[in-house]
Amino acid sequence: MGASDYKKSVPADRDPAALDRRVDELSQENEALRRALEAAEEANRAKSRFLSSMSHDIRTPMNAIMGMTAIGLSHIDEKARVQDCLDKIRTASTHLMSLVNDVLDMSRIDSGRMTLNQERFSLADLTHDIAVIVRPQAAQKEQTLRFEIGKIHEESLTGDPLRLRQILVNIIGNAVKYTQAGGTIHVLFSQRPAREEGVVWLDFLCEDNGIGMSSEFLKRIFLPFERVRSSAVNRIEGTGLGMSIVKSLVDSMGGQIRVESQEGAGSRFTVELPLPISPHDQERTLPTGEKVLIVERLDGRARQMEDCLREGGLMPVRLEKGLDAVTYLTEARYEDRMPCALLLGQELEDMPPLDAAAHVRQLAGQDFPILLVSEEDWGQMEYRAVRAGISAFVPCPLFSSRLLDTLSRLVGSGGEEEGGAGSREGDYSSYRALLVEDNELNLEIASELLGMTGIQVETAENGQEAADKFAASPTEYYDIIFMDIQMPVMDGYEAARQIRKMDRPDAESVWIVAMTANAFVEDVRQSREAGMNEHVSKPVDLERLQDVLRRQLH
Repeated sequence: MGASDYKKSVPADRDPAALDRRVDELSQENEALRRALEAAEEANRAKSRFLSSMSHDIRTPMNAIMGMTAIGLSHIDEKARVQDCLDKIRTASTHLMSLVNDVLDMSRIDSGRMTLNQERFSLADLTHDIAVIVRPQAAQKEQTLRFEIGKIHEESLTGDPLRLRQILVNIIGNAVKYTQAGGTIHVLFSQRPAREEGVVWLDFLCEDNGIGMSSEFLKRIFLPFERVRSSAVNRIEGTGLGMSIVKSLVDSMGGQIRVESQEGAGSRFTVELPLPISPHDQERTLPTGEKVLIVERLDGRARQMEDCLREGGLMPVRLEKGLDAVTYLTEARYEDRMPCALLLGQELEDMPPLDAAAHVRQLAGQDFPILLVSEEDWGQMEYRAVRAGISAFVPCPLFSSRLLDTLSRLVGSGGEEEGGAGSREGDYSSYRALLVEDNELNLEIASELLGMTGIQVETAENGQEAADKFAASPTEYYDIIFMDIQMPVMDGYEAARQIRKMDRPDAESVWIVAMTANAFVEDVRQSREAGMNEHVSKPVDLERLQDVLRRQLH
């Protein structure tokens, strides 16, 4: 028997090469098992950290809610004390809601169910909304929060404005939280062309002079539940999920995020996002070559206004004092060379802008357009501004489209912008709403909130009852329908579809608003597909309801 014949006759389990291969296989299997065990142990540790973190973060606002409720009830006859308790309950509730939203967002990201909506939006509107959200937080800490608009090529874009707002508010909100009282936060929006036609890169910068972060923490900043641990931030509320969600959203949008920071010196966040361009369909009619008077003490703000006006073919004339403006307009009126409008800035050298507006309105008459360009909250000053003679409000940060579109409407409409500063909140008592809600407590809350607006409220306990009530009502009996989604007998989606299919003139025109705890992008899309016009998430906010009524019933 030859050597080769002998090898063939040796059992495989005694073949040295086969044994080596088997040993290697077993080693690989053992290594795989070891890694799986480590992963399982790490997952278990992560779960424990998650539960511990969630327990703490949920119990903190819940303690405030329960404690302040007890204190308020024990001082029920002391109005000021009860009001203070209610304010603190609202703050804690808002924080608790943001916590829940963060956890749900993280869950969807981990499961791969996070989807992005693609819709047209205005960069000017988005920036204004963000400023409205974060400015009160900065004001409470007496911080300087400065928004700056750099080179903007396109203002009408396509993307998911809800998620984009979430990214930017989270970053700016963190800057406010981790910057000491009296600190400074600078926010810059700019654009640059992309290589792909029809796309621009939106560049967002947020830098502060806050507490900063260590180089070691920067390596973990985008991991879930990671927060700076120091005595300076121990009392700052947060889950540690925000930046992880931000990173995931930026990645899903095809963008980039960078962080630079130094302990004790502040942080700098940069976000770059590619966004498709949407055509601007607003038609403007501007009196090319006409003068527009600008009254503003701040050079930077005045230059912004001047650049916007020149872009629209108008000729800016700048002054710094309200009295100088009155003198200029007096002479111009006498010589029949009045400018076509007046832009009042936030900072005048000699008087408040509303005082200047009152003087100008008395001089120039009711038809002369007076625009207030300001960072202040319009909702808080609207009554005083309208009484002073302001025709329209242009919010800052200043975008040329917003200013020029407003001017176009004003100059072409005789000095009062339709639906603008010259219009007042209406009386909703002549309107009727159908509120569809199966939960008794939610029904009571929504009925009370709607009743506070003056609107007449009728109710239904499920979708079938709502459809039957609408079918039995006279034409245009209901002006608006607020529809819950998850209900017995018939859900809100099917109820909306049945109403839309009814053979009556108002079946297609009646405004149907989803009022639901289903708050994700997919939920909004599903409600729209069912025929609903708006989507209001629970817990319901009174200002949000008023906004819906204002836009639909006026």
